[in-house]
Amino acid sequence: MLAGISRCFRRTSEPEPDLDPVLLVSGIGGSILHSKRKRFGFQTRVWVRILLADLEFKKKLWSLYNPETGYTEPLDKETEIVVPDGDYGLYAIDILDPSMMATCLHLSEVYQFHDMIDMLVGCGYKKGTTLFGFGYDFRQSNRTEKSMKGLKERLETAYKASGGRKVNIISHSMGGLLISCFMALHNDVFSKYVNKWICIACPFQGAAGCINDSLLTGLQFIEGFESYFFVLRWTMHQLLVECPSIYEMLPNPGFNWEKQPQIQVWRKSEDDLVQKECYGPTESITLFEETLKDNELDFDGKTVPLPFNLSILNLAAGTRRILNSAQLPDGVSFYNLYGISFDTPFDCCYGSEASPIQVPSDLCHTMPQYSYVDGDGTVPAESAKADGFKAAARVGVAASHRGLLYDEAVFELIRNWLGVGTEEKFKHHFKSSRVMNVPS
Repeated sequence: MLAGISRCFRRTSEPEPDLDPVLLVSGIGGSILHSKRKRFGFQTRVWVRILLADLEFKKKLWSLYNPETGYTEPLDKETEIVVPDGDYGLYAIDILDPSMMATCLHLSEVYQFHDMIDMLVGCGYKKGTTLFGFGYDFRQSNRTEKSMKGLKERLETAYKASGGRKVNIISHSMGGLLISCFMALHNDVFSKYVNKWICIACPFQGAAGCINDSLLTGLQFIEGFESYFFVLRWTMHQLLVECPSIYEMLPNPGFNWEKQPQIQVWRKSEDDLVQKECYGPTESITLFEETLKDNELDFDGKTVPLPFNLSILNLAAGTRRILNSAQLPDGVSFYNLYGISFDTPFDCCYGSEASPIQVPSDLCHTMPQYSYVDGDGTVPAESAKADGFKAAARVGVAASHRGLLYDEAVFELIRNWLGVGTEEKFKHHFKSSRVMNVPS
């Protein structure tokens, strides 16, 4: 906090600054999730947790999509997944495992908006008056009624708490897609309550390499020895196959890519001929269906089929149409900040000429070889800067996907765009960063 004050050149004896409220919106995996017993109301943190992570994840968070309700629902029918709402919405997006062990060891992997919250507080923002957070169940579609209603209520709260001042939104990653959906579906509300939208690392056109591989082999959040104490890759895979949000971040087949992303598979035919097959964003659907046809999990002594979900794919196609229709209201300023200078997965190649895939399901247990493009290590820069809006600025910063949330160059830009920075620092950053102002 003291560092934040010094960065903003404020003294404690000075009067409180006159600030518009800020609302922080997290991305996928960026909110604490609790499992709540329907009968007694008892809650257990299931995301993120370090101790017993994989076991609790399987018991409480494994889910199935219900096409009748449009929501992914826990296999454990006695529970529901909720997002804690303490500290004006900031608790759920601050330190994702606030246990004593994680905080004492300062496990940076679980520090989400923590540094940015500290920076903003150091600049004079006050929790509950000019600083708020919005966490949500990131497994669900970005356009669920629950998320849209919750975001509307949080915007109203921030607007009223600050005396009727319009809100400045700062979103990270998939949170930008949620904001885009809200803007498309509730444009008048967005126009009423929002002043500026600072979007960080949003996969506007998808995150080809990471999302394609997530649906085929899973997702590993922590690498190395520590991964054995966290949710395993295959455990995560079985959840993601039933997550609408994942399908909504598949590469947009209608986008004019510099080079279309591909999934490549070295396959051995019945006559022992080995050849490489290539699947674009549209053709890859048949590969997902074939590969996941016999996918299943064991839960509570029962076998649960878990194939590629065409109902979710149809839902995601509808979300893509909504995202394509989103328009920035007059009077709202949009800033796009994205990561560069990191090798970012784009194409995925499974098997090799010497060791081809023989059975489709084997692909799910084969680590891919990636081809890389420029980006933040997760979202390609090409996708992140293709927002389709009239931007006040588009800026690339050399930082990783999560690193953008605590990078000092990012903080300088945010302070300037919020009006709490200095022109001298802004000019310095402009000279040392790759800046793009791209017409919509």
